[in-house]
Amino acid sequence: MSTFWSIWVIVLTVTNLALVTWILFANRKVAVDDQNEPENLTTGHVYDGIEEYDNPLPRWWFMLFVATLVFSLLYLAIYPGLGNFKGLSGWTSHKQLQHQEEQAQEVFKDTFGEYANMPIEEIAQHRDALKMGARIFANNCAVCHGADGGGNYGFPNLTDNYWRYGGSPEKILETLHNGRQGVMPPQEPVIGEQGVKDAAEYVLALSGQEHDAAMATRGKKIFGTVCMACHGMDAKGNQAIGAPNLTDDIWIYGSSREEIRHTIRNGRHNKMPAQKDKLREDKIRLVAAYVYSLSRQEEVEQ
Repeated sequence: MSTFWSIWVIVLTVTNLALVTWILFANRKVAVDDQNEPENLTTGHVYDGIEEYDNPLPRWWFMLFVATLVFSLLYLAIYPGLGNFKGLSGWTSHKQLQHQEEQAQEVFKDTFGEYANMPIEEIAQHRDALKMGARIFANNCAVCHGADGGGNYGFPNLTDNYWRYGGSPEKILETLHNGRQGVMPPQEPVIGEQGVKDAAEYVLALSGQEHDAAMATRGKKIFGTVCMACHGMDAKGNQAIGAPNLTDDIWIYGSSREEIRHTIRNGRHNKMPAQKDKLREDKIRLVAAYVYSLSRQEEVEQ
């Protein structure tokens, strides 16, 4: 806060307190006992034959106002409230948050601590650990991947065995810690609109969908020149850079002709934020174990 605004806040606050104090004491009157001067008993206001008496506030009510003013002064002296004045206690919301986080860590250390150094595969065998991981997942991951981990448009399904960056415990931890930056550059400036259509037909052919054979033949040449650098010559993808497999039926952005053309023409840009600065290490391991267990369910069922 600049010096000007600091002074402005201080002057405004102190002035308001002074005015409230003056109004309170200016209206503090002693009850009139002189019955010989009845005009002193009223304010002079009369409405429909009803007179307004000029009685003082009850003592307890007046003292309550005084106590409120005293409390306000003490509060402004102890805590920051007057511009840049930090208060005598040195309290800040950041310090309080840090203190509460430290308290929470102490409380939950015994709960989460036992899994801190346990292998992910072993954590995935503990029912209580998976319950905690599921709750953390619901609070932090479900908004993108769905409450059941089944994914959404643009966000991968975590319950199958198809992984863009790898599904080993180490890769899952790497993804959670550092996040992922998925980028496919737009190809229309490189191959033109007709090239987009031809390449889309070849991608349809790769995944076994209906396609135009002549266009797919031309598209194969484009793929071998432009697309194979990321997706591989066999189009099975590259987990090192997150390039998806184009020969299966797993699609994040849809598998229709128009959606594939849109992807090739305009590219895609998606990001998973890193969780290492948001979640503690023990919580990340619980989430990793939960995600690992989701993908293992398919193997168990098969």
